[in-house]
Amino acid sequence: MNFMKPSGVNPFLDPTDRYLAEIAFTVQLPPSLHAKADSRYAATRRHLEISTIFADGIEHFYPQGSMAIDATISTRGTDDEYDIDIIAQLSGRYRHLGPLGILKALEAALEDYPVQEVIRQTRCVTLVYGDRMHLDISPAFRDTGTPERCSHIMHAKGPNRSNEDHEVPTNAYGFAEWYKVRTPVELAVQEAFRRKWEDHLRIRADADVDDVPDQTPFVVKNMATLALQLLKRFRNIRQDQTGRKGRMAPSVLLAYYAARSAMPGQTLTDALLNLCALIIRDIETASMLGRKLYVCNPTYADDVFTDRWPESVAQQNEFASDLRMLVEAIKTLRSERTDPVEIPGILKRLFGDYVVTDSIRRMAKATGSSIQGATQSYTKKGGLLVPAVVASTPAVASSKIISPVSATRHGFYGDPVK
Repeated sequence: MNFMKPSGVNPFLDPTDRYLAEIAFTVQLPPSLHAKADSRYAATRRHLEISTIFADGIEHFYPQGSMAIDATISTRGTDDEYDIDIIAQLSGRYRHLGPLGILKALEAALEDYPVQEVIRQTRCVTLVYGDRMHLDISPAFRDTGTPERCSHIMHAKGPNRSNEDHEVPTNAYGFAEWYKVRTPVELAVQEAFRRKWEDHLRIRADADVDDVPDQTPFVVKNMATLALQLLKRFRNIRQDQTGRKGRMAPSVLLAYYAARSAMPGQTLTDALLNLCALIIRDIETASMLGRKLYVCNPTYADDVFTDRWPESVAQQNEFASDLRMLVEAIKTLRSERTDPVEIPGILKRLFGDYVVTDSIRRMAKATGSSIQGATQSYTKKGGLLVPAVVASTPAVASSKIISPVSATRHGFYGDPVK
């Protein structure tokens, strides 16, 4: 049976959505790097398959995490680094090596690989490329007699064997497939970002900045994933702003909530607000009972997404407080009472100076406006000169987890200058 794909909403039409969409565009893995990541992980598999250690020993080699659901963004603290996560499912003949032995064997098989650095981590081996892309390869064993690709990955700190070495249940493949079902392609979103990337690549090619491939895969599919990318970026920025130590809320946990809150036809602003509201609600419920948040993989109950975060009730409450701050800031952006001059600063506090400045500069260049990121131009009365929005998005009739302030046009999008 053929199902029609939901049309969705163009995120570049509504004023607030447009800024959020531009920021999401800035932090995404570009299509050209997506193609490069694909070729690199294929080349890594070929290298391992002809290595002395793993010849004929790799059963499956597949992306997991953000790469598997097309939600990769630049990593914390930088704006040009991308982490790509890979599962290397091994033959059972390696089980006798134990978790640390397997990680060391993978490290040894990659020690002569032509990258900048090879690093053995607690659960993976990382390849660091000269252009700052990272490939994290997690060795795993398939669980026999289980659906999908239920597996166990290795956990060992080293440098010596320890009683704390163990295998961790996972089903990255099953979760990615579950996510895709819950977040179907929205045609208007996909088409809007396809045109955006084509325009961006054409401008780069015309400027002779670097070589642009003739064809690159397109990866933006729906509003839920855009909201997820924005939330991940906000989480990263808050970690840096506060100087917090320890782990952040894991991306797979945020992806789980993005899938749960997904409703085709939402605006991007509503999608982000609803995502935050769902996480806040679950954290408040757990904290009220004096418990840490507990979330497991919907396709494999033994795969616990919260096994290493939160470390305490206080830590999850801290994250919920961050989300409330994000919600209030987004509502402020939507309010017509907001001073347009304040909006760039609000966005920078949420998503970082670089990406916001770059997003505003790109919008200005596209529309011929005089605003240039952090060096804005102002009218004599203090109004901010920025691009005008072509049209407002029609209201979408749908039930929502929360009822955010209605989207309105505001002066940040070019009220007449008098």
